[in-house]
Amino acid sequence: MLTRLFALVLLLAAMCGARAAQPPLMETLRGERPVRLQSLHVGTAISGGMAETTVTMVFHNPNPRALEGQLHFPLADGRQITAFALDIDGALRPAVPVEKSRGRQILEEVERQGVDPALLEHTLGDNFKLRVYPIPARGTRTVELTYVEPLTRDGGDWVYRLPLGFAGPMADFTFDAQVRGASAAPRASGALGDLAFDAMHGGYRASVARGGFNPDGEVLLRVPAPRRAQAYVQRFEGETYFVAEAPVSARRAPRVLPRVVGLLWDSSGSGAGRAHERELALLDRYFKAVGQAEVRLVQLRDRAGAAQTFQVRQGRWDALRNALRSVDYDGASALADWKAQADVNEYLLVGDGMLNYGAARFPTLAPGQRLYAINSSASADTGRLAAVAERTGGALVQLQAGQDGAAAETLLTDGARVQGLRAEGAGELLVDSGAIRQGLVRVAGKLTGTSAQVAFTLAQPGGAVEVKVAVDASSATHRQAAWMWAGYKLRELEGDFESRRAAIRRLGAKFGMPTRETSLLVLERMDDYVRHDVTPPPSMRAEYEKLRAERGATLARRRDKQLESVVRQFEQKVAWWERSYPKDRAKPIPPLPPVTPLGAAMDARRAASMAEGVNKSVAAREERRAAPPPMPSPAPMAGAPVMAMRLAQDAAPALEQAAGSGAAQPSIGIALKKWSANAPYIARMKAAAGDALYAVYLDEKPSWSNSSAFYLDAADMLAERGQRDLALRVLSNLAEMELENRHVLRILGYRLLQMGEPALAIPVFEQVRQLAEEEPQSFRDLGLAYAAAGKPQQAVEQLYEVVLRPWDGRFAEIELIALAEMNAVIAAAPARAVDTGGIDSRLLRNLPLDVRAVMTWDADNSDMDLWVTDPNGEKCYYGHRDTRQGGRMSRDFTGGYGPEEFSLRVAKPGRYRVEANFFGDRQQLVAGATTLQLRLTTRFGTPAARDEMVTLRLKGQGSTVLVGEFEVR
Repeated sequence: MLTRLFALVLLLAAMCGARAAQPPLMETLRGERPVRLQSLHVGTAISGGMAETTVTMVFHNPNPRALEGQLHFPLADGRQITAFALDIDGALRPAVPVEKSRGRQILEEVERQGVDPALLEHTLGDNFKLRVYPIPARGTRTVELTYVEPLTRDGGDWVYRLPLGFAGPMADFTFDAQVRGASAAPRASGALGDLAFDAMHGGYRASVARGGFNPDGEVLLRVPAPRRAQAYVQRFEGETYFVAEAPVSARRAPRVLPRVVGLLWDSSGSGAGRAHERELALLDRYFKAVGQAEVRLVQLRDRAGAAQTFQVRQGRWDALRNALRSVDYDGASALADWKAQADVNEYLLVGDGMLNYGAARFPTLAPGQRLYAINSSASADTGRLAAVAERTGGALVQLQAGQDGAAAETLLTDGARVQGLRAEGAGELLVDSGAIRQGLVRVAGKLTGTSAQVAFTLAQPGGAVEVKVAVDASSATHRQAAWMWAGYKLRELEGDFESRRAAIRRLGAKFGMPTRETSLLVLERMDDYVRHDVTPPPSMRAEYEKLRAERGATLARRRDKQLESVVRQFEQKVAWWERSYPKDRAKPIPPLPPVTPLGAAMDARRAASMAEGVNKSVAAREERRAAPPPMPSPAPMAGAPVMAMRLAQDAAPALEQAAGSGAAQPSIGIALKKWSANAPYIARMKAAAGDALYAVYLDEKPSWSNSSAFYLDAADMLAERGQRDLALRVLSNLAEMELENRHVLRILGYRLLQMGEPALAIPVFEQVRQLAEEEPQSFRDLGLAYAAAGKPQQAVEQLYEVVLRPWDGRFAEIELIALAEMNAVIAAAPARAVDTGGIDSRLLRNLPLDVRAVMTWDADNSDMDLWVTDPNGEKCYYGHRDTRQGGRMSRDFTGGYGPEEFSLRVAKPGRYRVEANFFGDRQQLVAGATTLQLRLTTRFGTPAARDEMVTLRLKGQGSTVLVGEFEVR
């Protein structure tokens, strides 16, 4: 369908503090020109030590088709997004907070209807993703984003920075800065030159407007800062928030350095983008100051490597430096997967803080053991790094260009620390520990009375100092005070994200902030807000409440009907299973009559699918279908009309045998067709000797780092050569490819199951469920992983969740597939190992099968088809779901993911051919290929069950591949 739009990373990355870089101009799949930034307007309001910046961007799509835009960007430490808006009907409509998984669900559902949604999501670390649909053909969309930040302090000035570094001139650029409460005019320098500030009521203002502007560098404003303590307040939702600032001494003194150092080096794939030479330069200063030490190096990837011991003598550490320079950055980030050693005095964790693999939690250090986190990446989880370090008495060391000396000072010296923070008349106090290094203590909290006095002890070199700051409701009002408190609270909670998710969700919803648990959503129509139960902006509330009450009754009735509907469907499946079917050959069937031309049929099918979400147009599908290769059985009958295929089935079932009767069963074998890729790297990797294969993979990796197919192919070849650990490492790179991409994560989970690693697959599928609870596949996949790991109770709970929840119509009858798997798990489990008391007894019946095939795929809004041709030459597929000998195909999935299931209770001897066909897609963002997972099972639901799984890829509509064959003897 619509082509993939390259990531518009650059602009917002620059705005929010990332390193300036050229944009990753990804080649579009079908020749479209990139969307460009047409105009940029930046407005900044500075008051006290805080700033609020609003960025308004107008994007132009020069292509003749509508596109979805995706903008990935990191946000510098300390900055917090507070608002987001999208143009709807010529006016900017503000976004509203929504639970993160629901926000993405709503966006994708509304997209399928062709209307205007936009979503701003927090991904991993300090990274965000903005999704806008549509950017109209040859048209524009306007996006507005607002963020707040505490200013850094340099001597007697507040310092505000606005990085500007992106490619290509824009037609219109404006910058407006307003500064209030300053004792003198700000001083400006940088990309816009020496701006002239004019006096205005209560402050100063400067503006600039330019056409055909190609900005580079940064805008830097220095604002005179007061030398006395001050406080600001803000009334928000019935509570009074405050921020108190007190200048303090920034003096630091050398600290006692360790003799045994644990060096935790993030060697995952994302580590390749760090500033390694800057990291090594910092370590050089550190080891020179240490002098003599033992260093235990542990490399962290998808799993922790074995510790390597190095000696530092008189500040020399050449062997360790060489080892670090030769690191191969590869694999996912299981950053917490290491063991603390009691005799290590201090740990240095060098990495970006991303934790995207495994279920481990950071180990607890012994009293007196410090951990310093060192980050040189623009895209990092600084909140996690700071929390992990500061709770041990260590610190986060940020390595930024031009600030190497400050980083070394943080690592080698001790400065002031706040102790005994207290207040009368105030509560929920939070300290910005990073500001202390700038000679400032900043405390945020909530007033519980009309006034308060914040007091603390400042422990610093040379002795402790008592500091007090008065706050009352009449203090100067600041419109960012509440959001500053929320930002500090969010940072505190994210240090232990896994156990504080609910608190993060409540905080994001209250303050309208994108967090790991909340997103910001804009919808076009009132019906969309009502249908998805999303509270709209204030101007739309009255109409919303009226329509919401009417919809509530309808939803209640739908939930009540869900279970009864599943019971009726299950009864029909049981009736099919109990029926006897003939095993003789069917009579020939006349060929299909002429069909509607493909283009018209496809248009009709797509319109019907979009409008009704029902079955495909059989005629159009048959025109598109590729005929299967000839078999030694009678001519295929798949071309017959559906009604003609429903032959009389009253003949005696000569080969029918009751499952479980004890009678002899035919033997069934599975032969899978190995996936054969033809990518340019394949020949070279196949030709490599076993001990050189991984080196060849590493050499090719930079050219294919964004290709899931590359990692799948390389992992396959390493596994075939017996290098299982390296194969798992290579496979884990899928977790690093795109932050929180559930499609890629599903592929990873499937392949881990295929490799017999359910323990590794479970946390992957748990993350997918967290990302996409509105999709039944998220529960089914996790349930099957639990079953593979020998956890039947957890497996049954997840699979039964698929049965109970009402799902979108595009997931029709997935409940029956999950029920079959749930009952098979229960049947295979030891006696009383599974508590079935909470399951409706009408659904507890195992239905064993001789042959079962289930296909799933990774691409949403895509239509894949499972074809199974039996020894009679009769094809079972979406248009002919029931075969003469009792084969049964599940309902067709035309909207993404599957599963599609073929079931056969008693299999006729002979060969069964299994194929997969890519019919089409309706995606706005299209990957290069769709990854399929096919699970072939013999003796399903019995103790003799045997599974074989295969992962393969289809590229391009109409492509068909042979997956494998069953041989029944």
